[in-house]
Amino acid sequence: MRRRVLLAILLAVAVTACLLGIPLGYTATAIVESVTREDLAGRVRQIAAILDDEVARGNELDLSSVQLAVPTGGHLLVTLPDDGRDLTFGPELRGDTVSEEVPIVQHGTVRLSIDAGPMRTTQTQVALLVVLVVVATIGIGFLVASVTARRLARPMRHVAHRASRLGAGDFRLDRTRYAVPELDSVAEALDASATALAQLVQRERELVGDVSHQLRSRLTSLQLRIEELTSVPDEEVAREARAAFEQAERLADVLDELMAAAREARAVGAEPVDLGVELLGIADEWRAPLRAEGRTLKLRLQEGLLAKVSSARLREVIGVLLDNALRHGAGPVTLAARGDGSGTGGPSVVIEVSDTGSGVPDELAEHIFERGVSGGGSTGLGLALARALIDSDGGRLELSTKRPATFTVFLPVPRAGDVQGVRWPAEKSPR
Repeated sequence: MRRRVLLAILLAVAVTACLLGIPLGYTATAIVESVTREDLAGRVRQIAAILDDEVARGNELDLSSVQLAVPTGGHLLVTLPDDGRDLTFGPELRGDTVSEEVPIVQHGTVRLSIDAGPMRTTQTQVALLVVLVVVATIGIGFLVASVTARRLARPMRHVAHRASRLGAGDFRLDRTRYAVPELDSVAEALDASATALAQLVQRERELVGDVSHQLRSRLTSLQLRIEELTSVPDEEVAREARAAFEQAERLADVLDELMAAAREARAVGAEPVDLGVELLGIADEWRAPLRAEGRTLKLRLQEGLLAKVSSARLREVIGVLLDNALRHGAGPVTLAARGDGSGTGGPSVVIEVSDTGSGVPDELAEHIFERGVSGGGSTGLGLALARALIDSDGGRLELSTKRPATFTVFLPVPRAGDVQGVRWPAEKSPR
């Protein structure tokens, strides 16, 4: 994009400069010659007028009276056909010359010649000046083209990056605008698409969760009833009940596999991440805003924690929670991370963000993750978007404690095969 814009502007400037420079150079050289000839013609007419006056008075022609009108290095030739003689003044010129000739009364001519070298030198200088102007114009055009191309290419790259993030499931809103109406329209469309997709993903997650919960509840109830039939006295009925119970257990296993596959499909962009490094970086970014409000950030990290998550989404989600604590909480803010092997979905990593403020009101707690719901006059989009983002990586976000407000992020632990791709920092490299 940048190269194309640069080449297009340079081509337009070069063509325009050539179309103007070539005629300008030709005209400038023609003007130099015209001025030289006009000056020479004026001098030769002056000489002819003086000689005509001498003839009219009957005086003998003497070229000493017109010496001042002859330019330095010039050659004056007066031809008198009636007398059969020629009068000359100045050195004989050879090579390229510029001459002007006018008649006099006695049917003669006055011819004044000068060396064309100085005129050609001036023409060359003027032509070089025109070339320099053209080159300078192209150079200025290159600078303008570079600035313009960079100004256009940077927002285009940013828009492309936003589109790729959106395709990867990152639904964060970006209020950056570029002062270019067309690109601003694209940015508005991307924001609208991100909002719509986040709502769609959230509804999908809720629907899948509700469906899986209902299926598991009904399936558990069915298993309990079938299990009661396995102990009836009738052996044939008991045998069929045991077979049905086995089928129900297989169906439960299939449901678990389908839910695990759905979580894996959502976490396409997730990869093993060293939480110690990521959370330290996030904490460094948020200490200054909290310190400006007279508050502190406490960091409690268990060593060696790995989680399967997208780094960009993790930063956004933790950033939303810390911003929520900054805006609506009070006192010190605590960011903690620990392992949890007691989860129903297997081992996980738990990240908690809490403060010592008044907490979340009871009437707001059940709807805290719904879009447009806010207790502090904000847009109510942050927590809903944070939950959608963490869901996209196969994790979940919950309000674990209302007072004091504690938000908990549950992240899956990467499998052994995934950990091989982790880039450990130098100070924490495993030995």
